[in-house]
Amino acid sequence: MAGAIRKAVAKGVPGTAMPAFAESAGGMLADKQIEVITSGIRSRWSQPGILNAANPPSYAAKSPGNIAHGELAYKTYCESCHGPGGHGGAKGSSVTDDSFLALVSDQGLRTIVITGRPELGAPDWRGNVPGKPMSEQEVTDVVAWLASRRVQYPGQPYSVSNYAQH
Repeated sequence: MAGAIRKAVAKGVPGTAMPAFAESAGGMLADKQIEVITSGIRSRWSQPGILNAANPPSYAAKSPGNIAHGELAYKTYCESCHGPGGHGGAKGSSVTDDSFLALVSDQGLRTIVITGRPELGAPDWRGNVPGKPMSEQEVTDVVAWLASRRVQYPGQPYSVSNYAQH
Protein backbone atom coordinates (compact mmCIF):
# COMPACT_ATOMS: atom_id res chain seq x y z
CA MET A 1 0.00 0.00 0.00
CA ALA A 2 2.79 2.42 0.86
CA GLY A 3 4.31 1.87 -2.58
CA ALA A 4 1.00 2.54 -4.30
CA ILE A 5 0.52 5.82 -2.44
CA ARG A 6 4.07 6.92 -3.16
CA LYS A 7 3.68 6.05 -6.86
CA ALA A 8 0.37 7.96 -7.13
CA VAL A 9 1.85 11.07 -5.52
CA ALA A 10 5.11 10.89 -7.47
CA LYS A 11 3.85 9.88 -10.91
CA GLY A 12 0.18 10.87 -10.77
CA VAL A 13 -2.71 8.68 -11.84
CA PRO A 14 -3.26 8.56 -15.61
CA GLY A 15 -6.80 9.27 -16.73
CA THR A 16 -7.64 11.20 -13.55
CA ALA A 17 -7.11 14.69 -12.19
CA MET A 18 -4.21 13.44 -10.00
CA PRO A 19 -1.04 15.06 -11.39
CA ALA A 20 2.55 13.88 -10.99
CA PHE A 21 4.37 15.77 -8.24
CA ALA A 22 7.88 14.27 -8.50
CA GLU A 23 10.52 16.37 -10.25
CA SER A 24 11.46 13.28 -12.26
CA ALA A 25 7.91 13.18 -13.65
CA GLY A 26 7.63 16.90 -14.38
CA GLY A 27 6.38 17.97 -10.95
CA MET A 28 8.04 20.24 -8.44
CA LEU A 29 8.73 17.99 -5.43
CA ALA A 30 11.99 16.28 -4.55
CA ASP A 31 12.00 12.59 -3.55
CA LYS A 32 12.38 13.52 0.13
CA GLN A 33 9.30 15.75 -0.08
CA ILE A 34 7.31 12.93 -1.69
CA GLU A 35 8.39 10.65 1.17
CA VAL A 36 7.25 13.21 3.78
CA ILE A 37 3.85 13.49 2.10
CA THR A 38 3.30 9.74 1.77
CA SER A 39 4.43 8.98 5.32
CA GLY A 40 2.10 11.73 6.55
CA ILE A 41 -0.81 10.22 4.62
CA ARG A 42 -0.11 6.80 6.12
CA SER A 43 0.32 8.09 9.68
CA ARG A 44 -2.85 10.20 9.64
CA TRP A 45 -5.28 8.10 7.65
CA SER A 46 -4.04 4.53 7.60
CA GLN A 47 -6.34 2.19 9.48
CA PRO A 48 -4.84 -1.31 9.45
CA GLY A 49 -7.46 -4.03 9.44
CA ILE A 50 -10.26 -1.69 8.37
CA LEU A 51 -11.38 -4.08 5.65
CA ASN A 52 -11.35 -7.13 7.96
CA ALA A 53 -10.89 -9.60 5.11
CA ALA A 54 -13.64 -7.90 3.07
CA ASN A 55 -13.20 -7.84 -0.68
CA PRO A 56 -13.85 -4.22 -1.70
CA PRO A 57 -15.12 -3.34 -5.16
CA SER A 58 -12.41 -2.14 -7.54
CA TYR A 59 -11.85 1.57 -7.95
CA ALA A 60 -12.58 1.33 -11.67
CA ALA A 61 -15.59 -0.49 -13.08
CA LYS A 62 -14.69 -3.85 -14.62
CA SER A 63 -17.88 -4.20 -16.65
CA PRO A 64 -20.69 -2.03 -18.02
CA GLY A 65 -23.48 -1.10 -15.65
CA ASN A 66 -27.08 -2.19 -16.05
CA ILE A 67 -29.53 0.64 -15.32
CA ALA A 68 -32.47 -1.64 -14.44
CA HIS A 69 -30.34 -3.70 -12.05
CA GLY A 70 -28.95 -0.45 -10.66
CA GLU A 71 -32.44 0.75 -9.80
CA LEU A 72 -33.06 -2.49 -7.88
CA ALA A 73 -29.70 -2.20 -6.08
CA TYR A 74 -30.51 1.44 -5.25
CA LYS A 75 -33.81 0.35 -3.67
CA THR A 76 -32.02 -2.33 -1.65
CA TYR A 77 -29.00 -0.37 -0.44
CA CYS A 78 -29.68 3.35 -0.80
CA GLU A 79 -33.39 4.18 -0.72
CA SER A 80 -33.74 3.90 3.06
CA CYS A 81 -31.61 7.04 3.42
CA HIS A 82 -31.88 8.85 0.05
CA GLY A 83 -35.57 8.23 -0.48
CA PRO A 84 -37.59 6.88 -3.41
CA GLY A 85 -36.02 7.80 -6.73
CA GLY A 86 -33.04 9.34 -4.97
CA HIS A 87 -34.86 12.60 -4.23
CA GLY A 88 -33.79 12.77 -0.60
CA GLY A 89 -35.00 11.22 2.60
CA ALA A 90 -34.92 11.61 6.36
CA LYS A 91 -31.28 10.51 6.61
CA GLY A 92 -29.77 11.54 3.26
CA SER A 93 -29.92 14.28 0.69
CA SER A 94 -30.98 13.96 -2.93
CA VAL A 95 -28.55 11.98 -5.07
CA THR A 96 -30.48 12.71 -8.26
CA ASP A 97 -30.37 16.50 -7.98
CA ASP A 98 -29.66 18.00 -11.41
CA SER A 99 -26.82 20.20 -10.16
CA PHE A 100 -25.14 17.42 -8.18
CA LEU A 101 -25.23 14.97 -11.08
CA ALA A 102 -23.96 17.63 -13.48
CA LEU A 103 -20.93 18.28 -11.27
CA VAL A 104 -19.93 14.72 -10.33
CA SER A 105 -18.39 12.24 -12.76
CA ASP A 106 -19.28 8.58 -12.95
CA GLN A 107 -15.96 7.87 -11.23
CA GLY A 108 -16.86 10.34 -8.49
CA LEU A 109 -20.19 8.56 -7.99
CA ARG A 110 -18.42 5.19 -7.82
CA THR A 111 -15.98 6.50 -5.26
CA ILE A 112 -18.80 7.84 -3.07
CA VAL A 113 -20.72 4.54 -3.27
CA ILE A 114 -17.61 2.56 -2.33
CA THR A 115 -16.19 4.82 0.39
CA GLY A 116 -19.38 6.39 1.68
CA ARG A 117 -19.29 9.88 3.15
CA PRO A 118 -18.01 9.31 6.71
CA GLU A 119 -18.03 13.05 7.43
CA LEU A 120 -21.80 12.98 6.84
CA GLY A 121 -22.43 9.64 8.52
CA ALA A 122 -23.07 7.91 5.19
CA PRO A 123 -21.90 4.27 5.14
CA ASP A 124 -19.58 2.65 2.63
CA TRP A 125 -20.48 -0.26 0.34
CA ARG A 126 -20.69 -2.58 3.38
CA GLY A 127 -22.84 -0.54 5.72
CA ASN A 128 -26.31 -0.26 4.22
CA VAL A 129 -27.68 -3.77 4.69
CA PRO A 130 -26.20 -5.58 7.71
CA GLY A 131 -24.26 -8.66 6.65
CA LYS A 132 -24.77 -7.98 2.93
CA PRO A 133 -22.16 -5.72 1.32
CA MET A 134 -22.74 -4.46 -2.20
CA SER A 135 -21.10 -6.58 -4.87
CA GLU A 136 -18.75 -5.17 -7.49
CA GLN A 137 -21.53 -5.39 -10.08
CA GLU A 138 -24.13 -3.77 -7.79
CA VAL A 139 -21.83 -0.78 -7.31
CA THR A 140 -21.36 -0.53 -11.08
CA ASP A 141 -25.10 -0.85 -11.67
CA VAL A 142 -26.03 1.80 -9.08
CA VAL A 143 -23.58 4.20 -10.72
CA ALA A 144 -25.15 3.46 -14.13
CA TRP A 145 -28.61 4.15 -12.69
CA LEU A 146 -27.49 7.42 -11.09
CA ALA A 147 -25.71 8.52 -14.28
CA SER A 148 -28.89 7.78 -16.26
CA ARG A 149 -30.64 10.43 -14.15
CA ARG A 150 -28.44 13.24 -15.50
CA VAL A 151 -30.27 15.76 -17.60
CA GLN A 152 -28.70 16.88 -20.85
CA TYR A 153 -28.81 20.58 -20.01
CA PRO A 154 -28.85 20.96 -16.21
CA GLY A 155 -30.46 24.12 -14.99
CA GLN A 156 -32.04 24.93 -18.39
CA PRO A 157 -34.85 25.50 -17.68
CA TYR A 158 -34.50 25.47 -13.94
CA SER A 159 -36.05 22.41 -12.42
CA VAL A 160 -39.14 23.12 -10.33
CA SER A 161 -38.39 20.01 -8.24
CA ASN A 162 -35.08 21.54 -7.11
CA TYR A 163 -36.90 24.55 -5.67
CA ALA A 164 -39.62 22.49 -3.98
CA GLN A 165 -36.99 20.89 -1.70
CA HIS A 166 -35.43 24.15 -0.48
